[in-house]
Amino acid sequence: MTDTTMRAMLMHAAHQPLQLTAMAIPSPGPGQVLIHVHACAVCRTDLHVVDGELTHPKLPLIPGHEIVGTIEALGTDAGQFRIGDRVGVPWLGFCCGVCDFCRAGRENLCEQARFTGYEIDGGYAEYTVADHRFCFPIPDGFDDRHAAPLLCAGLIGYRSLRMAGDARRLGLYGFGAAAHIIAQVARWQGRRVFAFTSPGDIDAQNFARELGAAWAGGSDQAPPELLDAAIIFAPVGPLVPAALRATERGSTVVCAGIHMSAIPTFPYDILWGERVVRSVANLTRRDGEEFLALAPKVPIQTRPQAYALEQANQALNDLRAGKLQGAAVLMP
Repeated sequence: MTDTTMRAMLMHAAHQPLQLTAMAIPSPGPGQVLIHVHACAVCRTDLHVVDGELTHPKLPLIPGHEIVGTIEALGTDAGQFRIGDRVGVPWLGFCCGVCDFCRAGRENLCEQARFTGYEIDGGYAEYTVADHRFCFPIPDGFDDRHAAPLLCAGLIGYRSLRMAGDARRLGLYGFGAAAHIIAQVARWQGRRVFAFTSPGDIDAQNFARELGAAWAGGSDQAPPELLDAAIIFAPVGPLVPAALRATERGSTVVCAGIHMSAIPTFPYDILWGERVVRSVANLTRRDGEEFLALAPKVPIQTRPQAYALEQANQALNDLRAGKLQGAAVLMP
């Protein structure tokens, strides 16, 4: 290793372990910043990439899109940032800025959008470059390890919570990294949280109760009362009809993941009554600004489990096996 090289965990093909590799430190181009990575959380979307469920990654690829670090160099026209600023980098890494969606503040739907750790090299490395438009200042009060899960689990969870409307009785299906953050926000907002875990996962149910859930049980169970909305974080299609059956008329079921297994057919009567099923796609800069301003007020307490950079495959395996409470975080 030299002053011009870095360590990175590199993906060469789906279904293959990431390889620890020495690479040249990238240089920031126009509108970009070079970031010294201090922490990168491990997201279920990373699993979808390395397991081949998201089928068009840039290869070879450095995964990771929940990045926290400090700016070490600036490209031309790199916005408001200065060397030494601490920033976070999320999943959405580029948009065209000129299409109808972008001009309406819905850049999450831009057809030219590109994504960190999928089409752009991400944070499973000691350094990364990022578009300054998609870097967010990290609020004081969060160290690097605790801040990293906010950049996707928090941001996508927050957008999903917004799409759930003003529901007072909120179901969360899949109690992992995103749900453990959004449960805290929902409780702070005065909502009642009902947590659904894998059947028999007593540890996850106890974890949900620790965070203030009014009820916690298996996803094969009915809640003790009908829900006003439900957010599905687990990528499991059969949870959609399960959530519909658990919700009141006029409710919304939000599918929060970028990938989900096939949704089975279900009888119309569980959708009838003006129930709505909707997806959440990516995030907007408004989501990032709002959520990161909100996080210290709650205050959100993430539960990170630290791994060394070269343990990235172990962190992915632990996430795949459901062994984590909270979030795995790589510490380069």
